[in-house]
Amino acid sequence: MSGETATVPNAVKFAFGGTAGMGATLVVQPLDLVKNRMQLSGTTGKKEYRSSMHALTSIIKNEGFFAIYNGLSAGLLRQATYTTTRLGTYSFLMEKFTEKDKPLSFAMKAGLGMAAGGIGSFVGTPAELALIRMTGDGRLPPEQRRNYKGVVNALTRITKEEGVLTLWRGCTPTVIRAMVVNAAQLATYSQAKQALLASGKVQDGIFCHFLASMISGLATTIASMPVDIAKTRIQSMKVIDGKPEYKNAFDVWGKVIKNEGVFALWKGFTPYYMRLGPHTVLTFIILEQMNAAYYKYVLKQEVTSAL
Repeated sequence: MSGETATVPNAVKFAFGGTAGMGATLVVQPLDLVKNRMQLSGTTGKKEYRSSMHALTSIIKNEGFFAIYNGLSAGLLRQATYTTTRLGTYSFLMEKFTEKDKPLSFAMKAGLGMAAGGIGSFVGTPAELALIRMTGDGRLPPEQRRNYKGVVNALTRITKEEGVLTLWRGCTPTVIRAMVVNAAQLATYSQAKQALLASGKVQDGIFCHFLASMISGLATTIASMPVDIAKTRIQSMKVIDGKPEYKNAFDVWGKVIKNEGVFALWKGFTPYYMRLGPHTVLTFIILEQMNAAYYKYVLKQEVTSAL
């Protein structure tokens, strides 16, 4: 059976993309939690964690080992909504704008990637909001904790107690962050991979993808972290007597720089960076294996590369 008559349906591709993202999240969720805790550290007027390792050990000591997986259900839902929507939108836009025998320019691909990332992040914002609150809950005094039982309970209570529009609190910095991440990844991943292959020391494969992802992740982390900390602070804040702690992203940046210093905008850098590269690689590996299995067992077709 030829590749033209036997292909993976788009719906299956999107489902595989979301599933791959969820599988990777199972591995990197503790890093996400540490990153969020680091970014929220200082909001109470004191520096709670000296470093990422101190944050990790403090969480395990004070809240128990399994606390590092707090918010996992929200993290999985975020992948199911954000990743699936992003991949689906990107595939749709690629087909819409691609002309026969005329590949899209890098700038156009980057633009479509940014658009898909923005749309995906809008859909995934409610899960992102629940994730931020659930991962940050343990650092609060017992009487101030929200104590969500899971992502469904979180979304239900937020809607009931604060209104449905609260589910999209911090949507603007979330969308901007997604667009920055997609643009930075597209710009640096392909260049890093090309440079590695051109060196002749690395062959195309999982190791090459890992190295390129880590190089790309460094640039992406530097570019996107200030937007990410604004998103995290806004989504975690409480509204007291109708007055929110922050008005917008600019207000967050101003207060962070004034009270904690300019480098606090990159607080949680290590876990953020260590999460970004491996999550990309793990997603790629899982996606590759699922696609290969689909070709082999469903389409009855042997392929050398599933992607």
